[in-house]
Amino acid sequence: MTVHLPSPASRPSAGEIAALREAVARVAAARGPVLPFGIGPLDHALAGGGLDGAALHEIAGASPSWSDDAAATLFAAGIAARFACQPGLNILWTLTRFDLYAPGLEQAGLTPDRIFYAQGRDDKDVLALAEDGVRDGALACVVAEVKTADQTATRRLQLAASEGRTPLLLYRRYRRQDRSPLAEPSLAMTRWQIGCAPSTPLAAPGIGRARWAIELVRQRGGPPFSLELEACDDQGRLALPAATRNRAAAAGRADLSVAIGHAA
Repeated sequence: MTVHLPSPASRPSAGEIAALREAVARVAAARGPVLPFGIGPLDHALAGGGLDGAALHEIAGASPSWSDDAAATLFAAGIAARFACQPGLNILWTLTRFDLYAPGLEQAGLTPDRIFYAQGRDDKDVLALAEDGVRDGALACVVAEVKTADQTATRRLQLAASEGRTPLLLYRRYRRQDRSPLAEPSLAMTRWQIGCAPSTPLAAPGIGRARWAIELVRQRGGPPFSLELEACDDQGRLALPAATRNRAAAAGRADLSVAIGHAA
């Protein structure tokens, strides 16, 4: 076997290597603290191993139904609760209509004493409040509920989240019944679509732990994927379905059926 070594002229100089290392360091420094989900198949499929803590992340329901709307809201609440796990850190939730169910948020880990609410007259006000919140850098996380946010708005929010090193969860509500809010262009780091799935079966009559069909529609630096998980507990943590968790590793991976596609 003949090994062809690159000629000296084609090798990068010491200066070029140093410049490359500096560029990689700048990119790494721009990322905030990464928040893993603590679920192997999910974290492994995410670029960076979790959610960037200095970035914009979008969430929407899989449909305009009340059930999918509630699932997407609790998904956002669980993420916010885990970002605010340190004492003294609070969440800012901005919206135009206060229709949140506080006991439900508390079941996902967000207790009333951890949340500040800010109500705007319209989506423009909500986006401005959210931008100020993340740019300040004193909050654990900001959640904003809107129906409309164009590409310019998401660029501003992404830059503000990066500068303030604070995660922003943009919950996109349905404006049209036949069109997903995530069909609009965005500069978000990740875009999630959440829907309800049949709950965990029980040996006795009753309702088991809720399950969600979770789809990462788009992420920077990685492909989209989908999987089914159990809903947030009172610490904001998702979980593998019990049947999967108790099987052998290979069987568990097959049962998850993580669908990896081409990046959007």
